[in-house]
Amino acid sequence: MGHYPGHLIMGVAALAATLLVVNVTLNRLVRRKLKLSLYLFAGYTLFNLIAAVRPGLLPADQGDIYALERLVFAAAAINLFVHVLINPLRADRVPDAFPSIVQDAIVIGLLVLVATFVFQDKMLTTSAVGAVVVGFALQDTLGNAFAGLGIQSEKPFRVGHWIRVGEFEGRVAEVTWRATKLRTKAGNFVVVPNNIIAKEAITNYSEPVVPTRLEVEVGASYLSTPADVKAAMHEAMSHVPSVLKTPAPDALLKAFDGSAIAYLARFWVADYELDDEIKDEVRTAIFYAFGRRGIEIPWPIEVGYSREWPEPDAATKQRDRERVLGGVDLFSRLSDEQRQQIAAASNIRLFGNGEAIVRQDTPGQSMFIVCSGRAAVMLDPGNREIAVIEKGGYFGEMSLLTGDPRSASVIARGDTAVLELDAEVFRTLGAADPQAIEQIGVAAMTRRAQLTQIRDAAQNAVTVDVPATFLGRMKKFLRLR
Repeated sequence: MGHYPGHLIMGVAALAATLLVVNVTLNRLVRRKLKLSLYLFAGYTLFNLIAAVRPGLLPADQGDIYALERLVFAAAAINLFVHVLINPLRADRVPDAFPSIVQDAIVIGLLVLVATFVFQDKMLTTSAVGAVVVGFALQDTLGNAFAGLGIQSEKPFRVGHWIRVGEFEGRVAEVTWRATKLRTKAGNFVVVPNNIIAKEAITNYSEPVVPTRLEVEVGASYLSTPADVKAAMHEAMSHVPSVLKTPAPDALLKAFDGSAIAYLARFWVADYELDDEIKDEVRTAIFYAFGRRGIEIPWPIEVGYSREWPEPDAATKQRDRERVLGGVDLFSRLSDEQRQQIAAASNIRLFGNGEAIVRQDTPGQSMFIVCSGRAAVMLDPGNREIAVIEKGGYFGEMSLLTGDPRSASVIARGDTAVLELDAEVFRTLGAADPQAIEQIGVAAMTRRAQLTQIRDAAQNAVTVDVPATFLGRMKKFLRLR
């Protein structure tokens, strides 16, 4: 009976030390794991308090009770020391070399060693035999536990990584003793037993580097050259913000198929979880880029169409372009013949939502008239929207007339068709009628003066040409006398 008061003091001291660590530490894992030590030390202390105050309540044969008491104290002390020694107390993180499951394994292993070599009691011998029986009964559970221990030790993936295991794919949300929890693209959780993960090949999309390369296959007509098709694919990928600039995307000719030449657009993304959405953006951008360049995506050869698809004749297209030009004040002073000449040399381009029609600070020698849809004018830095160009509006005339870099980016809002006019048309027109070009230049200067106030609000300094200087630069660029 004499050992109980001393054990009571030891239990109170251990309980106080554990409470001190729980209150001092900032590590949530340590606080959670030390709850076990608190419960065990509290039980140990309560037992010794009862034994010291009411010794008559204990049975005469105290061998097994004493062994259990020592084992409880040892378990609480081992749990306390392992988690305090391994984890940083003043930081809320878990060491990479010792994840939670490994720390639990260390605690269990030390407790088994202490029970086997220090506490050599018959109760422990019986417990060892019982453990073997339980081990056979729980072999699947133990298999999952050891597989989980191996996963945490080898670290083929971590929480937050996007992985594929067999037929399962998702972002790792949690790794426990029994299973690994994956969050799929549909927002569901898939719980995969660790012993299955240990047997399957694991694809980690988040390592060794975060960017992941994706591929999109597209077919193009045999009438289009590979150089043109690849240029269109590069243009399309450059319009998708989610496609990384570095590593650079590329386009490859994959195969000569029955009805088309197959190409691969290869590009890198920062978040594999969004692969379906980004592939959709790239395919959409390729569709519009092919359309602007006249590259056909052939119909599947298995499908036959008897219906005729009438195309507007050249005269109708010409009249449509003339009608667009006639509605723009920049060309209102020109004669019908001169507008016909410009319309014959222009082309209508279609851009999808979010595509950049022009980019700020890039070279440009053409202007655009909005035929349908809308376009937003954006200024760097900050990608600020300063204006929206509706149907019938135009932009880019300063680059067309002077060759200056683009002063702003213009982004399509919804499907947007624009009529593109290049500088060569105006050189031809200027050679035949210099006065007509001067009229266009004066109209452009008037428009620029109207926009000065808007640009001054968006930029600290804007250089505005006086008319004489502007007309001189315009004539020099168009090589007019």
